[in-house]
Amino acid sequence: MVSLLLAVIYLIFVSLGLPDSLLGSGWPKMQTVFRVPSAYAGYVSMTICSMTIVSALLCPRLLRKMHTKWIVVISIGLTVSGLLGFSFSSEYWMLFLFAVPYGLGAGAIDASVNQYVANHYSSSVMSFLHCFYGVGAVISPYIMAFALKTARWNEGYRWTAYLQMAILAVCILSLPLWQKSEVQEEDDSYDYAGLSESIRVPGVLLTLLAFFAYSSAEATCFLWTPSYFAGTKAGLSDQTIASFGSLIFFGLMSGRLISGFISDRLGDRKLIRYGILTELFGILLVFLPLNGYLITAIGFIVIGTGMGPVYPAIQHMAPLNFGRRYSAAVISLQMAFAYIGSTFMPTVFGYLQQNFGIFIMPFYLLIFAAANFLLLEAAYRKIQNH
Repeated sequence: MVSLLLAVIYLIFVSLGLPDSLLGSGWPKMQTVFRVPSAYAGYVSMTICSMTIVSALLCPRLLRKMHTKWIVVISIGLTVSGLLGFSFSSEYWMLFLFAVPYGLGAGAIDASVNQYVANHYSSSVMSFLHCFYGVGAVISPYIMAFALKTARWNEGYRWTAYLQMAILAVCILSLPLWQKSEVQEEDDSYDYAGLSESIRVPGVLLTLLAFFAYSSAEATCFLWTPSYFAGTKAGLSDQTIASFGSLIFFGLMSGRLISGFISDRLGDRKLIRYGILTELFGILLVFLPLNGYLITAIGFIVIGTGMGPVYPAIQHMAPLNFGRRYSAAVISLQMAFAYIGSTFMPTVFGYLQQNFGIFIMPFYLLIFAAANFLLLEAAYRKIQNH
């Protein structure tokens, strides 16, 4: 029963990854259909992420009122409605309407399932969990590329919604598997600290800022990688450009798969350090002024591979660093700061690239990788001295 529940949790994270790479993959084509500037992708992404912040911050309160399984079912349902809404959108403004359920569905799943796994499973399981997020995020750019080749961008969203419906059906059928965890949640729910209390714990604020830096770079890659190839490499077809949206996600999946096998031996802190160094090497590859796209594509995969262990390792450390009482609130705050970075910084980059050129992307990524490393090292010292 426990292994079956873990398999369902992995599938839930596949569903979490599916919607995240669609906008970046489809936007070069969507932009021309809606007749809007390229930077307007940032507004849609900002709306989705804003709703995700809201639902992530509400998660500790939701966990006191309902079990994780119901948060998951309701949230996937919201995501399905958002995807279907995007698929039927014929005007740019309609995307904002359906971005609301699109974003609300992601935050509550992410925060609730992450805190559950952080408290009940090993670092290895957490890495594999986020690897399955990468599986979903790698699949959807190919769905979008196939839609662009055989139909329209709308069908990419619609087909992804159908896949989400199938996952939702599995989650509903698996509800009895959560019975044991319901008792555990009832025992723990009244002991969770609040957000305002948790943010004052030494080291928490630094990890929140590190999450902001990490997610700023990650979300910029999610949204702008296809556009980077469109703007710097000539002669590529629409479907080829769309498929490049999977590069960063393939790297993330690979990085988390590798760390799943070694995380229990290395520990979370070493994983993060090695991951950021790998990310910096990938940025260096993208910097290289080459005419072809192969080395640049490899560079984005390496960036994603380096990023892979960072997110799950920081979250898995929350109960150990700050105590189980604070873990739900700390993870929710981490999610919120991550989505604040995801909300605003890809949009900031959109304006920068519109004024200076898309070629500045590796410089932008370098700033956030360095900030992520320095903030986490400062957090470790603060926690150790406390």
